[in-house]
Amino acid sequence: MFTRSRSVASHVLIVLGGILVFVVGLSTLTAYTQAVRHVEDAAAARVLDIARAVAATDDVREALASDDPAAELTEVVERARQLTATDFIVVMSPGGVRYTHPTAGLVGGQYAGTIAGAAAGGEVVEQFTGSLGPSTRAVVPVLVDGEVTGLVAVGLRRDRVSQHLAATLPQVLLPGLAAAVLAGAGAWWVANRVRQQTLGLNAVELRRLHDHHDAVLHAVREGLVITDTSGNLQVVNDEARRLLGLAPDAVGRPVSELGIAPGLAALLAARGQHVDVPHVSGGRVLLVSCDVVRRKGAVVATLTTLRDRTELAELTGQLATTQSLADALHAQAHEAANKLHTVITLIEVGRSDAAVAFATQDLDASRRQRDAILAAVEEPAVAALLLGKVSQAAERGVALDLDPDAHLPAGVVQPHPVVTILGNLIDNALDALATGSGGAAPEIVVDAQVSAGEVVLTVSDNGPGLEQDQRERAFERGFTTKDASGPAGRGIGLALVRQNAELLGGRVTVSDPPGATFTVTLPVAAHG
Repeated sequence: MFTRSRSVASHVLIVLGGILVFVVGLSTLTAYTQAVRHVEDAAAARVLDIARAVAATDDVREALASDDPAAELTEVVERARQLTATDFIVVMSPGGVRYTHPTAGLVGGQYAGTIAGAAAGGEVVEQFTGSLGPSTRAVVPVLVDGEVTGLVAVGLRRDRVSQHLAATLPQVLLPGLAAAVLAGAGAWWVANRVRQQTLGLNAVELRRLHDHHDAVLHAVREGLVITDTSGNLQVVNDEARRLLGLAPDAVGRPVSELGIAPGLAALLAARGQHVDVPHVSGGRVLLVSCDVVRRKGAVVATLTTLRDRTELAELTGQLATTQSLADALHAQAHEAANKLHTVITLIEVGRSDAAVAFATQDLDASRRQRDAILAAVEEPAVAALLLGKVSQAAERGVALDLDPDAHLPAGVVQPHPVVTILGNLIDNALDALATGSGGAAPEIVVDAQVSAGEVVLTVSDNGPGLEQDQRERAFERGFTTKDASGPAGRGIGLALVRQNAELLGGRVTVSDPPGATFTVTLPVAAHG
């Protein structure tokens, strides 16, 4: 039968408990040993002090000098014993013959204990088992003019010393018990915290969980980022490092200090749900999705996924450009068909001169406009776009003009992104003018200038323009001031404009109303 091993928290509790028992036990034993030594030393010091005091009294000295020391000392010594609360005071001759003893039958007998040191003028302190049982005793000499005339022994039975030691035990054990309770509570708290942090798993389960986590983290093809509630980076996989260009020491640092765009950094630490928000980072188009991670109802982290959609964005831009060119060609074809129909009708009615004049006049105007665009815009793809858009605008009753001072040399921009940018800006202007131009003739003006290492592209219209709140959201994917239509809806063009501009390292701005002027500033393209 499978038995689940103890959790990490249980191991922590067992280890802490073992350390606790050892430390508290050792501390209590040390305190007890010190208490025993203190009581023993106190008992020895007490009997020694009493023996000295008795030996120094005149009554004892005079009694030892009398003819019957025993008779003279009995009352004096008994009174001293009672006053000092000792178990015995024995006064004896220098040879150890007792003059006094609590047991009268032992008076006159030989003292049972060590007296050699005291008889020589010194002092003796010892543990000895005598006629009254085990005791702590001291023996001191009675000196008269430097001569030992007798000895005084004072003792306390060991059971009385033990009683005093027992009285001190609460002072020793209670602090140890309190320390054990506090340390036990601390060990339980630590183990409980470990249990919460490790989810009650044992070491094998944690290792397996780590291995699975590490495998998934590095195998997933999307970028994965986890930040804590303080906005610090906690987990990042290899793909996210690649997409964001993160340094090896990025983990643990605030996302605001990782060198990524402020908007993307704010999203990585966001406290809400966001799905497929486009961001540009390091020349890449990323779709960013994030949501909070909750544990027991509390927010503990933010999980963010990053998907690289750079190639898809480029294809989308190219598709939009192709669609724009197709619309322009359709407009030109439609306009040419109308003019051709007019010329044919004039010929049919016999007005050949009028037909020639009509065709020549229109041809001259088209040639002059085409020549002006081709002279100012030397990039072929951009010039072709503008020529097509002129016809498309004319079909919708809008005049699309190129600024007289416009000049875009060949090679200063990358054609595909710029075609996407200008095509979407002109389409946006056409849609804006469809809602009105304040009574004036609807007009769009395109300008291109190169200076100080920058290319500045401008598309202006005399439509209603964008209010402050609309300007702030104009470049968000899905935002539009018009009704959505078509299978893809609206709100994509200006998002593509900003996306392509940022991919080229540029920026986009829009003016206040009336009208709207979109200005795209790009660095001059590097030549390899």
